[in-house]
Amino acid sequence: MRAIVVSESGGPEVLKAGERPDPVPGAGEVLVDVAASGVNFIDVYHRTGAYAQSLPYVPGVEGAGTVAAVGDGVADFAVGDRVAWSNVPGSYAQRAAVPADKVVPVPDGVGLEDAAAALLQGMTAHYLTRSVHEVKAGDTVLVHAAAGGMGLLLTQVSKAAGARVIGTASTPEKKRTARDAGADEVLDYDGFADRVRELTGGEGVAVVYDGVGAPTFDGSLASLRRRGVLALYGAAGGKVPPFDPQRLNAAGSLFLTRPTLAHYTVTREELLERAADVYGWIASGELELHIGHRYDLADAATAHADLEARRTTGKLLLIP
Repeated sequence: MRAIVVSESGGPEVLKAGERPDPVPGAGEVLVDVAASGVNFIDVYHRTGAYAQSLPYVPGVEGAGTVAAVGDGVADFAVGDRVAWSNVPGSYAQRAAVPADKVVPVPDGVGLEDAAAALLQGMTAHYLTRSVHEVKAGDTVLVHAAAGGMGLLLTQVSKAAGARVIGTASTPEKKRTARDAGADEVLDYDGFADRVRELTGGEGVAVVYDGVGAPTFDGSLASLRRRGVLALYGAAGGKVPPFDPQRLNAAGSLFLTRPTLAHYTVTREELLERAADVYGWIASGELELHIGHRYDLADAATAHADLEARRTTGKLLLIP
């Protein structure tokens, strides 16, 4: 099969296309013909060595496709089933062997490309707006990188819950994309905290969803209302340096959390519930996906370069 292999940590150029033996499903695994693989910033962290990986490895932690074979002990899936997964390595390939307990069914009415595009980011938006801070009608929320794959989903889910959404974006085109997704206001990054205060009558927002990290962290804290929540779910712009937690007290008894999807899908039941909600939103039209670009598998390096340079909006997919 064709696959991307990383043999050393580094820039996008270490993503090398090549031939690999077809995987064989072990006990408790399903073999999937991959229809689409999601490109996520965690793939960049893996590639650069920020999150250490055993080398060599096939990157990619999200995909969707059709079951081609099942290993011993698998009872919930059969050949021909349409499935998706996240937080499992090896999806930048034409075939992947995936633990069956990490696989979710893709319902009728949801295409496999949409299934791959939505699962990791969709479930992240789900736990951020339902569990980290339950967004309610009347809340005002701040969504950074509002035109990105995560930002567009967070905006839509928050609006559906009745919130007012303030977004940030770096270009006029990205601002239009965020507004089209429902953002009430879209700000430049420069001086965004002061503008948030103006827009909220000095009160601040209930929650900031920040996947940018170092460049926005101080402004995110300064944008919060008393007892507000900063959900720092990523660091696409760089790691936040150590800081004095006394700042949280002085700014109004703020809450800071650094959550990750794996801790919000610990049980099989929780995984299935979040995935079913996300796919239900897509099937009903409540959640609209924006696939910014589809790349051939061999162009994985270009996909990573585009993602890191912020040349894209929405979700990026590799099509094996």
